Order: sequence, then C-alpha cells, then structure tokens
Amino acid sequence: MTSDLHQRVTRLSLEDKVRLLTGRTGWVLHAATEIGLLPITVSDGPAGVRGTETTRDEHSAGLPSPTAVAAAWDTELMERVGRFFAAEARRKDVDVVLAPVLNLHRSPAGGRHFECFSEDPHLTAELGAAFVRAVQGEGVGTCPKHFIGNETEHERTGYVSRIDERTLREVYLPPFEAVLDAGAWTVMAAYNGVDDGAESSTMTEHHRLLTDLLKGELGFDGVVFSDWAATRSTAPSADAGLDIVMPGPDGPWGRALVDAVHAGEVDESVIDEKVVRLLRLAGRVGKLDRDTTSAVAGEDEHVILREIGSRGHVLLRNEGDVLPLSDSVRTVALIGPNAVDAYTQGGGSAHVNAEYLVDPAQGLREVLPEHVEVTLVRGGDPRRLLPVVSAEHLTEADLTLYDGHGEAIDTPEVPGGAFHIEARESAERAALVATLTLHEPGTHRIEVAAVGAHTIRIDDEIVSESDQRASVDDILESRHAHPEGPRVEIEVPEDTEPRTVRVDVDMEVGDFGGFGRGVIVQIRHAPPGPTVEEEIQEAVRAAEAADVAIVVVGTNNEVESEGYDRPTLALPGGQDELVRRVYAANPNTAVVVNAGAPVLLPWLDEVPAVLWSWFGGQEYGHALADTLTGRAEPTGRLPWTLPRDHDDVPIMDTHPVDGVHDYAEGVFVGHRAYDRDGIEPHRPFGFGLGYTDWRIDGAVLSAPHTTTGADGLVTEPPTVTVTVTNTGRRPGHHVVQVYLEPPADEDGLPRPLRSLAAFASVHAAPGETVTVPLHVPTRALAIWDPAEHARRTPEGVYHLAVGSSSRAIAHRPPFEVR
Repeated sequence: MTSDLHQRVTRLSLEDKVRLLTGRTGWVLHAATEIGLLPITVSDGPAGVRGTETTRDEHSAGLPSPTAVAAAWDTELMERVGRFFAAEARRKDVDVVLAPVLNLHRSPAGGRHFECFSEDPHLTAELGAAFVRAVQGEGVGTCPKHFIGNETEHERTGYVSRIDERTLREVYLPPFEAVLDAGAWTVMAAYNGVDDGAESSTMTEHHRLLTDLLKGELGFDGVVFSDWAATRSTAPSADAGLDIVMPGPDGPWGRALVDAVHAGEVDESVIDEKVVRLLRLAGRVGKLDRDTTSAVAGEDEHVILREIGSRGHVLLRNEGDVLPLSDSVRTVALIGPNAVDAYTQGGGSAHVNAEYLVDPAQGLREVLPEHVEVTLVRGGDPRRLLPVVSAEHLTEADLTLYDGHGEAIDTPEVPGGAFHIEARESAERAALVATLTLHEPGTHRIEVAAVGAHTIRIDDEIVSESDQRASVDDILESRHAHPEGPRVEIEVPEDTEPRTVRVDVDMEVGDFGGFGRGVIVQIRHAPPGPTVEEEIQEAVRAAEAADVAIVVVGTNNEVESEGYDRPTLALPGGQDELVRRVYAANPNTAVVVNAGAPVLLPWLDEVPAVLWSWFGGQEYGHALADTLTGRAEPTGRLPWTLPRDHDDVPIMDTHPVDGVHDYAEGVFVGHRAYDRDGIEPHRPFGFGLGYTDWRIDGAVLSAPHTTTGADGLVTEPPTVTVTVTNTGRRPGHHVVQVYLEPPADEDGLPRPLRSLAAFASVHAAPGETVTVPLHVPTRALAIWDPAEHARRTPEGVYHLAVGSSSRAIAHRPPFEVR
C-alpha cells in the first residue's frame, strides 16, 4: 500500500504537492483528483461535531462536556459516545473530528479544563483510547490534541513548557501513547513550545518530539496537523515533522515552502512523505479514488445525551432524605442564576449550535407529577457584563461594509445584538447603525463593544474610541467573545412614551489572520430591575414557602472558556451568600453545581445535599431532573481533586514566568500532590456517592510475585480480582479503583504515594455481589530513569490499594517485584 502511495506522489509537481499541505479553507483540505485524492473535511469536536463553513450553523448535537463524560469512569460509555460522534460526523460530511483533548488538569484554574478528561494520566489514557477506537471503528478519523504540554491558556501561543524527560514520559506522554496504540490516524501539534531538556522550540518546529519520538520511537504513521494558526515558520516546521498547516488557504507554507525546497532548506523527499501520510489518511476515511464513506447508525440523541448527562453526575454530599426528591414533595423552589440560565457547554472551539436546550425548570416540570408546583427564582445575576440586547429592545440594526475607496460593497444581515460577520477581502471599514427602544420606566444600562479600531457613539455622543487594530490574538485569546465596552445609563421617566436610543459604530474590518476577516460587535442591555439583594430576598421567600429548595449555582461563559485561565476558583457574584441564606430559610436544600472545573464550595459540609452536574449539553435539564428525582442514579466520580481553599491548590498561578511554564512539580500532579503534601482535599480524586451503598469484600492478587525482564519491565503484571456487594436498597453503579503504592526507590527518584493503575465501573442489584478482575498494566510499576533514558521497575514490595477513591482504601494486598 505504501509503495502505491509513493507512486501516486511521483505524478505530482512540487507545487501541487505543497498545495495539498495547507487547507483549501479553514476546515477542508485540497483535492488532487489526478491521483485519486478527494477533499478531506475536519471539524472541531470535543463536545459535539460543529461542522464546516457550510454546515456549522446547522443543528449540532450538544453533548455533555468531556469532563462530564469522564466522570462516569466508564470506557464502555465512552465508546458509545465515540460511536455517536462518528454518526454525527458522517451526518455533517466530516471525515476527521478534532478530538479527544488529552491534556491534563495540571491546574484547576485552566480555562479549557472542561474539554479535558482528568488530572490523572491513566484515567485520561484509558478514556481517550476508548474514544479513538470507537470513532475510527466507524471509519471517521480522530485528532488527539494538543501534543504536548498544553495545559495553560495564559499567553498560550507564546509560552514554553519546561518539562523534564521523566515527567514527560510518566505523566504527559502516556495518554498520547494510549491513543496511538488504539490506532489514532492524526495528531494535533500545540501552540506552545516545549523545552524537554534536549530541545526547546515551538511544537510545530519540535523535531525531537514530532519526528524522533512521535513518528520514530512511537511509530506514528498518520498526519500531524498544526493547531489553527499555530505555525510560524516555513522550513523549520516542515523539517520538524509537521504535515498539514491549518487553517487555509493562507499560511507560512504555500509558495514559501516551494521556494524553501528550491533553496535546499527542505528536501523534496520531506514533502513527498507528508503527501504519502495525507493519502494514507484519505484511504482510512474513505476519500481515496472514490468516496466510500457511508452513514453511521447512531443512538437517538435525545436518549443517549440524557443518559450520558446523568451518568456523569457526582453526588458530593447527601445527608438526610433530601435526594432523591421524596414522593411527598408538593412544592419546589428552583433557585439560582444557573437555574434560570444554565451553562451547558464551555466557550471556544468546543462550542456547537445545538438545536434546543432543556433548562432545569423544563426538565423538572416534565419529570415531576403535575400536582407538584415548581417556582423559579434567579437570586441575583453573577455576570460582570450585561446580557446581549433582546430582540424586543433592538428594533433596528443595519450594517454596511465599505472598500478602501469608501464605496459601499455589502450590507450583510445583522443576526442580533452580538455578531461576528465574515467579510470579503476588499472590505476595510464597517458602519453599524442600530436603534434600541426602551419601554420600561427606570434606569436602563447599555454597553456597546467592538473588536479592533473603532468609534462608538450613543445618541451622537462618543463613548468609546480605539486605534488598537484587530489581530489573530483576539481570537486565540478569546477577547472577541467578551469585548469590553463602556457602560452608560439612560433614564426613562414614568408615564412617557418609549425612548429610542441610537447606536453608531464606525470600525475597521478586522484581520484575524488564519481565522479570516470580519466584524465583531456586541450590544448589551439590562432593563430596570431589582438589585442582587432584592433578588436574594425573593429567593429566601420562595425557599421558605417550599417543601424543598434546589439551588443551581455555577460558572458561565465569562468564566470558563478556551483562551483564558481563571484568576479565582470562587463562584462568581454572590452565589455563596445565596446558598447560605436559602439553606437558612429551608433546611431541605439541595445545591446543584453547574460548572466544568473545580470551584470552591465553602458551604459543602453545611447543606444537606450537593450534586455536581457539569456542563450537561442540550439535554441538561432532563438529565438533572432524572438524577434529582431518582429516575437515574448519580454514578459519577470526581476525575479531579476538589480543593477546600485556594491555598491548598498545588498549582494555582498559571501565568508563565519570562515566557516559561516550569513543570517543576514533576510527576506530582493533581491528587499525587495532595498526597505528597499531606493536604486533605474537600473531596478527593475519585470521590462520589450514589443512591445506594457498597462494600468491597475482598481483593485477591493473581501474581503475588513478579520478576523484571531485560527491558526493565515486569514479566507478569498483577491482576487483582475485587468482590463488591451492593448493600443498599436500589440498583446502582460503583467505580472500583486500584492505586499502586510503590516501595521507596533505592536510587532516590521520588514516586507518588499512590498512582491510579486500574478501574472498573460495575453494576449490581440490591444485595447482589459482583466479582471484577482488574489488570494492572506493566508500565504502571515502572519509572523512567533519566540517567538510563529508559524504564525500569524498582525491586521491592508493592501494594495495590483497592477502594472507592484515592483516599478511601478498603484493601491493600502486597506483592513483590524481584
């Protein structure tokens, strides 16, 4: 097959070969029909398949965030998710999905936390491999990302991650090795640079990691894509092992790469090898010689997305009889900003346009009996910016684009108060004229923001001027999502006609590099309304009058997104006060946390019930109602450690120092650091309750003694057979977790007290006993010895700690390595 691909490549000119190595568009690669290559289409995909320029505005199924799926600790469930992704991809004519995200939760402050699976390399590896196997089993490619050391959003296109060889090999590389073993067809090179002690360069130019390690040592025969707009050089990136520069049609390759070949800076054989890899990918996804792609049968999205959502819910506390809701409940006070406006998916490239969204009130009202009254109260707005102006108040909006001569060349339709409209190359200036009609008497607040150089007038008065030109960094750092703008207050007197306000925005058409040209404007407006204190008082009255209060708190699109990290883990606004005052008003209070990454919960051990519900996708309300009422069980376990306080967090500050992120913590990431430092987390890694009770009755090793081979690895890795009994009154799931406890290394290399080595999600009926074997991989016992540049397994007595979390251990059977 490879020789045939090389034969095809010889029929192309250098110019034609190079043309294939940059996208035809932002999402579609070039075809070369003369050698049988059809266009290959890629799409963002961590939480749903968005589609391309022509399909991204169509309905995309909005899944729970990857962290929510990971919380189920269930590879079979992840495989179902993967097959659903494949069906969605084929429905949208997508050949490669840009997922899964395999970067770790090095810090809970990370902005893309919700897109990743876990703080733990083993859990991430197992779930990532399951996803890749399932998607590619249906003929759709995956693109694991971001290779490698891409755990921070601050200055994300410029920093260098300094990772020593042992840390790289033991912590950050294993998830990528696992998906390569599962057969991943592509990999994405990250924005950041990596200093691994042998070479320091951006990942798109890192020869040692892309060519020597990925393609050489690990045997990867697929395509290395650049992250979008990550490539900054011609010859260095081409020679390093990068295969495809995205997005297109522009970029640093093209004519410049042809010239580099002619100048002897890049050998033409390097170009040929890239095209061979591309053709190999085309064959795998059905785009070689003829289109052999076909539809993939997927599960009903309403059913599977609802099930996935509830399976990931983590019950953090459940004292008394608050959850599941009793049949005797007649009135429910549903309270909280995220009860009114749930945050169902994180910001950035993971965002999709779902066809519908089930909110918590809708979900509860559909599941509860008709006679149960549900009262919805917000309890205060925690957002920093005003909401986007409603269609009721934005009564007119006209946009005109002008060329460099001042001639009007386009009048695109304005879709609402917040928009990002793409513009043709000749457009250089834009003028927006909008009219707001203010009906309600009282004080209205208005914000107008534009990305790039602009002048903004409200009622002919200049309120904002800037000569700061737009750039690709506005997209990469997500400044376009929440542009700052001045806030003005406008009074509408009582007993008067509605007041109209004119908004004029004169601005440049921004050049966003590889993301194209366009106009980004937001008009935000808040009509007169109660203060936060008045809303909290309303929430307290609703709680006092109800049988049970359910408070839904969490983050929002200002807090968790690609492009920026979080400066604090505290809930935004006055949500902590809201929880405490509602609980004081009604002792039957359950709190739901609607967030993708850890937040501080200072009241966690005070209120009776706390449920972590993640970003739940389009079926969020249904899944939440199922869990709250007991129609479904919260089977999730924390895939990260929940801190009690900022001071307990091992890595809180994610700002690079002089452009460098120093992974000085080494192998002690997440729960390993809490163990090392003797810190008691608010809830440990792997923690999660349910609606039934469990007992781990025994753990038996099948290989009590092992020996090491010539390669330094054990020849007979242990298997532990665990017996689990459901001692409660309901059927349920339990996640059995196995942690390796190593002996002290005689050479002095520090090792974690416990490292996750195996896990299994088991189901049992009340009173049922289940026996499950868990296989500990050979490499779990080994360490990477930097002196030998190889793995070795230290001799001594090891223990396998079997339990229900990293801190709840039931059995510790020993075995000896010699």
